[in-house]
Amino acid sequence: MSALFTPYRVGSLELRNRIVIAPMCQYSADEGRATDWHVIHLGNLALSGAALLMIEATAVLPEGRISPDDLGLWSDETEEALGRVLEIVRCYSDMPLGIQLAHAGRKASTHAPWKGRGQIRPDEDRGWQTVAPSAIPFAEGENPPVALDQDGLAKVRDAFADAARRSARLGLDAVQLHAAHGYLLHQFLSPLANRRDDEYGGSLENRTRFPLEVYDAVRQAFPAEKPVSMRVSGTDWAEGGWDIDQTIAFAKALEARGCSAIHVSSGGMTPAQQIPVGPSYQVPLARAVKSATSMPIITVGLITSYDQAEAIVGTGDADLVALARAIIYDPHWPWHAAAHLGGTVRAPKQYLRSQPGRHPHLFDD
Repeated sequence: MSALFTPYRVGSLELRNRIVIAPMCQYSADEGRATDWHVIHLGNLALSGAALLMIEATAVLPEGRISPDDLGLWSDETEEALGRVLEIVRCYSDMPLGIQLAHAGRKASTHAPWKGRGQIRPDEDRGWQTVAPSAIPFAEGENPPVALDQDGLAKVRDAFADAARRSARLGLDAVQLHAAHGYLLHQFLSPLANRRDDEYGGSLENRTRFPLEVYDAVRQAFPAEKPVSMRVSGTDWAEGGWDIDQTIAFAKALEARGCSAIHVSSGGMTPAQQIPVGPSYQVPLARAVKSATSMPIITVGLITSYDQAEAIVGTGDADLVALARAIIYDPHWPWHAAAHLGGTVRAPKQYLRSQPGRHPHLFDD
């Protein structure tokens, strides 16, 4: 039997297989509100046969958006818009749906990728003042962020909790906190962005304090029977930055608090990063965290082939594999993987007659 297509449990969430659709920013919201693009995008992915669909990084505050076009969940209007999308998707798919809650910190107020990605300064159209642990810009020449004071920290922490409550009202099955890729919670973790001299900076214990406080607030706000996970960068790939040993210590602290799973990615903290990009390049980071904890571990990054994904799960390097660009390129990747590995996938009844004759047991309808 294929390891990739064995069931798995994360908290109370029953997954049909080990394939997770990673959160992928779409830069297609209207003042934080989900649009018809999200109906098409999420609806398409919800028919893919994966086990879990995670909605893109969703800002908990307007100033926490990566770009002015990012999805948000900070108001009744943004909640209502996302609710409309979810209602349509659920009409045709029973795939569990989760959401990644995020704040971009000093990497906020930027153009969408197809517009150049560069920072939009506060005095420019659609730009705003960013915030961070310390007043250190992400890249040389950028407008520096404002260091968060105690009131600012409380505002962010409360916004994460409020977004978690809205997620619960929307009936979402899981919440993931974004503490990777150089965004705000990762900025608190990394010495490259956090130069504070109060209880939130300096030692590893201090740098993990705010992300753990946010986790605690979200865990309290989201239904106890539903999973709350964390996405982390296993390393900054830069001298003097966050590394795998610190990641393991952070993972152990999360596990002690009952964290449901940890999704191990990497990088994003500094333009000076040196990433050894290649197939499965982040799997060793996931393997290191898995060997030190008992939490479910999700790995991600240039996982494109069926045998590659099967080997990752089969050898125990990770419990789940997350797909991003690979499943955008091939929205039926799980179908093809199941056909190749002898597994089965759930397919909508409208598509059952597409089952190839040489794979008569591919669809489990």
